[in-house]
Amino acid sequence: MARFQRKTFLTLIGFILFIFGIMVVLKTLRPEGAGFESPFGLGLFPELQRAESGDNPPNHQKGIADSKPAVDQLKKGSTKSTMTLAAKLEEFPVPNYNLHVFYYSWYGSPQFDGKYIHWDHPILPHWDPKVASNFPKGKHSPPDDVGSNFYPGLGAYSSRDPTVIEAHMQQLRTAAIGVLALSWYPPGMKEDNGEPTDGLVPAIMDIAHKYQVKVTFHIEPYKGRDDLSMYNSVKYIVDKYGDHPAFYRYKTSNGKHLPLFYVYDSYLTSPEMWTRLLKESGHHSIRNTAYDGIFIGLLVEEKQKNEILTAGFDGLYTYFATNGFSFGSSHRNWKSIKGFCDSNNLMFIPSVGPGYIDTSIRPWNLHNTRNRINGKYYETALSAALEVRTDIVSITSFNEWHEGTQIEKAIPKIAGQTTYQDYLPHKADIYLEITRKWAEKFQKEREKWLV
Repeated sequence: MARFQRKTFLTLIGFILFIFGIMVVLKTLRPEGAGFESPFGLGLFPELQRAESGDNPPNHQKGIADSKPAVDQLKKGSTKSTMTLAAKLEEFPVPNYNLHVFYYSWYGSPQFDGKYIHWDHPILPHWDPKVASNFPKGKHSPPDDVGSNFYPGLGAYSSRDPTVIEAHMQQLRTAAIGVLALSWYPPGMKEDNGEPTDGLVPAIMDIAHKYQVKVTFHIEPYKGRDDLSMYNSVKYIVDKYGDHPAFYRYKTSNGKHLPLFYVYDSYLTSPEMWTRLLKESGHHSIRNTAYDGIFIGLLVEEKQKNEILTAGFDGLYTYFATNGFSFGSSHRNWKSIKGFCDSNNLMFIPSVGPGYIDTSIRPWNLHNTRNRINGKYYETALSAALEVRTDIVSITSFNEWHEGTQIEKAIPKIAGQTTYQDYLPHKADIYLEITRKWAEKFQKEREKWLV
């Protein structure tokens, strides 16, 4: 019995020495500076080591030890990400800040918005009931049936999706576009078929800045828009977004850097009411205040040239991508419009577009369709804009899918009995590439004009 106890004791002593020897060996294998308390050599794999209670600063990343190797790893990752973006930006053409594009953030999807927004656009009836009776009624049913004659390369997306905003900024940089003119309604307000979108502005501006794109505002004809509400709207925009690095400011001839505002359907408000805001003597004058800016009115009919001048606007733009649709959108009139603006110290910003088709939502409006002709229509418009030597050219549009004016990527698609139009035989980015080519021409021409 005693012999058995002695044997057991010696076995136990041997086992303890064996364990101790293993721990000594493991200690010699640990990285320099690692604590002995962590079991089984986890110090060799800091990414697997659990954070010790009380040892880490607030908000320490779960599952990553507070060790020098781990911190260095995070720093390297951040640096690598920054370097990757910098390398990507180097691949893009230089942004042309005299090239502006109208941008819409009113799209929604179930994943981000709980429902489809704008992709389900209703079919609008003709104002004449007799004509309207000859066309279908109802609304579109996404994702395969959308309110557009083209189908977006990103699908029926949400404007809230950060990956979509990122993709849009990359496309803008591919096209060498420097300024995004964002369709805007005041907080809580919206157009008839959408939802409020002011809450999206910070995300759009943050990602735009990441890609060196500037953001200006395209103020829509919201309910109750008058001189006082416009003053408050501009004040809100400047106070909330004016300090953001992506906020666009135009350098004037006297060296000032002022925000620029496009005012859509400005003709809906009388010139007399606009003077209260835009003239120095106006009752709610914005001139020579912290909220002064460059205000661009919409020219549709010829008579509106003088109305825009009388109202106190700083310039005019034409918006519509349908050559011949209105006086302002007709290329043949741009030379005379530019002459009028030069004589009256106004800016002229012609709007060019790749084509026009809105029969998915206005089936009775076929006569206003303008075929893209594989990019020739767009290049003709761009050429006309450069001929009149304007300081800024605007593009209608990046993503107004309902009216078929988008330069955003589109793809071929057949859904049921619907065959969407596409950019074939060219690639999905053909209109971005055309824009890039003319952005370079525009820059070179401007350099000649300024000599």
